Amino acid sequence: MPIYRLDRRPLFPPPEHAEPDGLLAVGGDLSVPRLLEAYRNGIFPWFEPGEELLWWSPDPRLILEPEQIQVSRSLRATIRKGTYEVRFDTAFRRVIHACAATPRRHEDGTWISNDIELAYSALHDLGFAHSVESWSGDDLVGGLYGLCLGRAFFGESMFSLRPDASKVALVALGDACRQRGVTLIDCQITSAHLLSLGAREIPRDEFLARVRDAVKAPNPPGSWTKSEPS
Repeated sequence: MPIYRLDRRPLFPPPEHAEPDGLLAVGGDLSVPRLLEAYRNGIFPWFEPGEELLWWSPDPRLILEPEQIQVSRSLRATIRKGTYEVRFDTAFRRVIHACAATPRRHEDGTWISNDIELAYSALHDLGFAHSVESWSGDDLVGGLYGLCLGRAFFGESMFSLRPDASKVALVALGDACRQRGVTLIDCQITSAHLLSLGAREIPRDEFLARVRDAVKAPNPPGSWTKSEPS
């Protein structure tokens, strides 16, 4: 199938038309209307800094059910000890910047460019994007960020500077999702790390059906900003 080239309208072709590797379209921009339209249709941007924007809808899709997050004995002990304090939305820009700056094994550099940071910060300012943060005293040592639309949370990236810091944030995200009626966490691309935490692959058709149903619901009520125990 041809790769679609986007124009100025915040519209996308059907995600089912993606290439076998998941690539759906090129071009466009990172405006709030376009990003929201993308996520509501199971599409996300992923591209190298300085290169043309690429939009993806892979098959299969990796998801995490909030109630099925697997907590190991050692991670449960870390949570029980209160090693990290978990907060929501108190340092969104610091979290996304740390996700961009923290080195990762088997990866050279990062896809999170300055344009990505600005775009998702704009979504945060409008109440769509959220951060979950692990703190050790005054130090931000781990966390993750993503979008919440209706009953779906679209995870984007996570980082960890200390053992289990990002995992503690993920467990807290699962708790927050259950409390707010969010039934699906999108993990996008399959990784051994996420599989070990309970994520699983589902066919794209099933994923799209679940997302399109989930985003019809209003966004969960209540603030994500308050500090919550891990």
